[in-house]
Amino acid sequence: MSTNSRDNASQRLLSNKSQSQRLGTLRTLARLHPYVKGSYTRLTLGIGDAIIGALVTLFIPVVLAWIIDVPLATGDLAQIYPAVGLVAALGVMEAILVALRRWLVLKPGTHVDGAMRKGIHNHLQQLPLAFHDKWQSGQLLSRAMSDISTVRRWISFGFVMLTVNVITVVVGFTMLFIWNPVMGAVFTACSLPMLFFGIRFELRYRTLSRSAQDQSGDVATNVEESVHGIRVLKAFGRSSFALDGFTTRSLRLRKTETSKGVAIGNFTLSLTVLEAIAYALSLLAGISLVSTGAITVGVIFAFFTTAAVLRWPLDSIGFLLQLTIDARTALDRYFEVMDEPVRVVEAIHPIDLPAASGSLVFENVSFAFADAPKSAAPLLRDVSLEVRPGETMAVVGLTGSGKTTLTGLTTRLYDVTAGRILVDGVDIRDARLADLRSRIAMAFEDATLFSMSVRENVLLGRPDLVFPAGTAEEADADHLLAQAIEIAQADFVYSLPDGLDTKIGEEGLSLSGGQRQRLALARAIVTQPAVLVLDDPLSALDVTTEQQVEAALRRVLATTTALVVAHRPSTVMLADRVAVLHEGRIAEVGTHAELLKRSALYRHIISSETDEQHVIPDTTAERDGIIAAGQEEMGDADGTGGIRGLLT
Repeated sequence: MSTNSRDNASQRLLSNKSQSQRLGTLRTLARLHPYVKGSYTRLTLGIGDAIIGALVTLFIPVVLAWIIDVPLATGDLAQIYPAVGLVAALGVMEAILVALRRWLVLKPGTHVDGAMRKGIHNHLQQLPLAFHDKWQSGQLLSRAMSDISTVRRWISFGFVMLTVNVITVVVGFTMLFIWNPVMGAVFTACSLPMLFFGIRFELRYRTLSRSAQDQSGDVATNVEESVHGIRVLKAFGRSSFALDGFTTRSLRLRKTETSKGVAIGNFTLSLTVLEAIAYALSLLAGISLVSTGAITVGVIFAFFTTAAVLRWPLDSIGFLLQLTIDARTALDRYFEVMDEPVRVVEAIHPIDLPAASGSLVFENVSFAFADAPKSAAPLLRDVSLEVRPGETMAVVGLTGSGKTTLTGLTTRLYDVTAGRILVDGVDIRDARLADLRSRIAMAFEDATLFSMSVRENVLLGRPDLVFPAGTAEEADADHLLAQAIEIAQADFVYSLPDGLDTKIGEEGLSLSGGQRQRLALARAIVTQPAVLVLDDPLSALDVTTEQQVEAALRRVLATTTALVVAHRPSTVMLADRVAVLHEGRIAEVGTHAELLKRSALYRHIISSETDEQHVIPDTTAERDGIIAAGQEEMGDADGTGGIRGLLT
């Protein structure tokens, strides 16, 4: 897909605005309440402290006016020293109040930051895979990082200073009128156009702010994809292609950021010009009034000192508006994710799963993605399939028939849109998710590993087996771990620099595809599930390793319920029965030999997955003999031990 096509698709996705984007700025910012409610006391104290500091600053002109009109006018210089000391004390008090304000508001900002990051991470974990399938990782990353940081800065500084500055301006302008109504009216009249420029700036800047933050997400996505796909880009000599895409997005972001800067500059220019005009006209009025004796020199001095105090609150309007709009836009983007409904939810009154027998039943199951066109046929339609306890059922089908989606439904990675799935007689939607996912383990074709040790990766589904080093419990856990590694033919881990404690690079890219698949298979086996779901877990293995893994898997599958997506005939041979999935429906179910004889569709599917090196046997006698031998070896000929019986 071209860069423009990808960006257009991203813009179409982001243009589907959630309810939060249609709310006003105040209502959007009010949605912070759940995250701020524990910090209102400190925020209130911080704002109160800042207001007192502003009032202290505004009191200084009063003292200065008195100094000019009394001690200096009368020549009583003895009164000057106490007045100067008062001004100095007021300055020190203001400095202390500023430091106290910063200390008070620091914690609320970091509290909100932490609560929002935790909230979005938790929500992303709960959202179905259908959501993650359509969202770019860079867009999600920018919302969880830079957008939340913007909100934190607004909470700690923007919100506090905007509140304080508004109060300072109101009190300050009131004092200007108290000093002299004529000069106050002139200054106010010259300042009123600031409202017009402020409204125009807000309308313009809001659009630019949203565009910049969305484009920042596009740049982050480009970097993430380039780093993740570095092997492909280097292998095909397409590093320049990635650079071109990054450059295009970066230039687009730079242009938008430049437009933001121009908008801020124009607004600041307007405010500065208006302030200069207000000072000039007020000065003319003041000089005229002093010359007629209507006011004293002390009054005009205090007036302009007060006006000077108001300069920062007035000049900061543009910056604080910018910060507020950025925060509102960041919250819009944040709540786009948070407003996404969690479609896979826990039952209100969950049912405890009975003792594990390993029964897995699909009853008239249909599935369609939520954003699929209404005219499109469901991906899965009326699928009915029973996998009996201890049975291995292979699922075969042409590409796009829905095999992977079918396996994902078993652990509610997606939820069925019709019908139901039963595990040991219980509808999986009525069971606790934790219970369900401890009873069913999955190994995917696309094996994902994390940036942690081999031991932690394999034991990911068994946190109860992670014990302090050197303890007896760790030795028992290592025994189970070693057996799972042996079954998955992942003995290569012992030759890594630090063995099981070797840190695997990001997504396990320091390992080969086959090594990652074998570790993912060991991760599924070590959980000792009642039902094992395998989505073509051997596709990246060489022929020799595949045969070794299959031989070990036959011992496991002999006594464990399994649903296996198969593309290779050798994988099909692991199964007791085979289900043929065609165009979203179960077309045939039978043994491998039966389907070879009666199903042209099955023969077509198998032949399309077979090359000259594969031979398709027409009998399962050899396989049945191996299974029986495996059961006898484990002392489990009745097929009840499963993986739990093997890993002892």
